[in-house]
Amino acid sequence: MKHDDIQALASRVTGPVLLPGDQDFDEERTGANLAVRHRPDVIVGAARSQDVQEAVRFAAEHGLPVAVQATGHGYAGAADGGLLITTGRMTGVEVDADRRTVTVEAGARFEQVIPATAPHGLAPLNGSAPHVGVVSYVLGGGVGLLVRTYGYASDRVRSLQVVTADGALRQVTADSDPDLYWALVGGRDNFGIVTRLEMDLVPVARVYGGGFFFDAEAAPDVLSAYVRWTSDLPREMNSSVALIPMPDDPEVPEPMRGRHVYHVRIAYTGSAAEGERLVAPLRDAGPVLIEDLRDMPYTESGSIHDEPPGPVPFQRETVMLREAGDDVLRVLLEHTGPQAPLPVVVELRHLGGALATPPERPNSVAHRDAGYLLSVVTLLFGITEEDTRPMYKQLREALRPVSTGAGLNFLGHGANAGEEAIRTAYAPADLDRLARLKAVYDPGNLFRLNYNIPPAGDGPAGAA
Repeated sequence: MKHDDIQALASRVTGPVLLPGDQDFDEERTGANLAVRHRPDVIVGAARSQDVQEAVRFAAEHGLPVAVQATGHGYAGAADGGLLITTGRMTGVEVDADRRTVTVEAGARFEQVIPATAPHGLAPLNGSAPHVGVVSYVLGGGVGLLVRTYGYASDRVRSLQVVTADGALRQVTADSDPDLYWALVGGRDNFGIVTRLEMDLVPVARVYGGGFFFDAEAAPDVLSAYVRWTSDLPREMNSSVALIPMPDDPEVPEPMRGRHVYHVRIAYTGSAAEGERLVAPLRDAGPVLIEDLRDMPYTESGSIHDEPPGPVPFQRETVMLREAGDDVLRVLLEHTGPQAPLPVVVELRHLGGALATPPERPNSVAHRDAGYLLSVVTLLFGITEEDTRPMYKQLREALRPVSTGAGLNFLGHGANAGEEAIRTAYAPADLDRLARLKAVYDPGNLFRLNYNIPPAGDGPAGAA
């Protein structure tokens, strides 16, 4: 690239154009996972859809692969070269209360959407962490806080505005472009960069939510008690249980400080009285260290999981499970429990319910028959990715008999997000169809710095 080319690009876009060594380059390329940091040749900080168009056309003209980053929670791997489009400046949120929809720009986060929809008694199908970006989360499926009650967030997408590999800005619906719609909703940024997304809202203003903590050593049977409890629940009950090694830190409440704890998380859309009745059996699993269950406005639902918003380095592994019997729990505790060689945070999330309902507008999101989502996260403080690989490999192999695959939004990066892992995120027939559609909409695989689906006819080199 010549200096004049960069200057010409900068003159056509509203946001900044940054090169390595520029003052704001490092901050612009940094996302939520500090273990993965893009190393692009050029960054375009898009402020509008036209900026994305100009960036895509520039990349195609100069033979540069394209990556896109909103909040940086989901990474396949670090872009080594190429053009990175950041969308964090595109934060528009428009609520249509009469139609029960919200339209968001590419960089909007759920923490901006929830307060905008709440005055109307409506809510988006957000995840447990409200600081996550809306568009990539929804396009990857969206296993949300209310997943059993309302299913995948992706099933609520009404329309999309997307910049495709030819630089065109397209308006896409399931009726106008059924193939491209189907591919985008599930295929994420393999088929273009979505700059605006319209989705349905749900009539939720409050939940009975929160959770309680158990000492994992004093109450070793919490995991099995939780799984038994989930065997017969209404779809209004959404829950998970996490096994967390708490640091010996003054900021941690004293009852949990320095302990392995189980955190049971609850989000019930029925009445508080019925929610209290349903969760009561869980208290028999052992002495409760701390309890915080209450009727709360949905605007406070982020407190249920209380996930830290600051960027940290981490590695992740996920497995969607058909079931979670005693053998599965024994394997899980063996590899990730208090006696495991590495400190890990483990969450088992109850699925089923509305998740199994086919969407009104077909899309490519898979694993609707999964009963549970298992997520294992290792914070890389004094631990390298290499250190985590044996544990993750052993866990994958041990759980393979009951695994239905991986959730796209929860894939890790590097070795944990290779070709094999990406295949497990889709039904085989759907992956074949996605590859054929990729050959139509992005035959040169311009959008390949992602969880890549190469065009049909391409070998592994298509993802390079």
